[in-house]
Amino acid sequence: MRKIDQLLAEYGVSHQNPTNKTIHWICVPAIFFSIVGLVFSIPQGPLVALEPVMGNLANWATLALAIVLVYYAFLSPPLALGMFLFASLCLAIANLIHILSPIPLWIVSLAIFVIAWIFQFYGHKIEGKKPSFLKDLQFLLIGPAWLMHFIYKRFGFAY
Repeated sequence: MRKIDQLLAEYGVSHQNPTNKTIHWICVPAIFFSIVGLVFSIPQGPLVALEPVMGNLANWATLALAIVLVYYAFLSPPLALGMFLFASLCLAIANLIHILSPIPLWIVSLAIFVIAWIFQFYGHKIEGKKPSFLKDLQFLLIGPAWLMHFIYKRFGFAY
């Protein structure tokens, strides 16, 4: 069995309850986005030298996502492509909020992060099982991939 299949199966064990699954479909992408937004909000520091070439994408979130996408690529290149598209959407939305919102991106992201985690823990209370990441931190990255693999299955894509 491939490592990605093992990780997805293990993650799925503590995500059987339909209410918990629904909460995860909303909150996992929200948490992923909020982390992108929080990391995007870190001052550029040495990355400012790349701004003439990369524009607003010269930030810590782009660097962090590149590393995360390498992890996904090792697990499943096709799944990494879907995660790349989702991560790109998160970066684009973070950039829009950064440019257009009167509320700073980090405040928006922090609010989403806190609210989404409250719902996540509520979902696990309903499930009666602890969140997978308490056993192994890599499950923080498997959650979004778990959802993406359902999208792939729905459309008949191999992952």
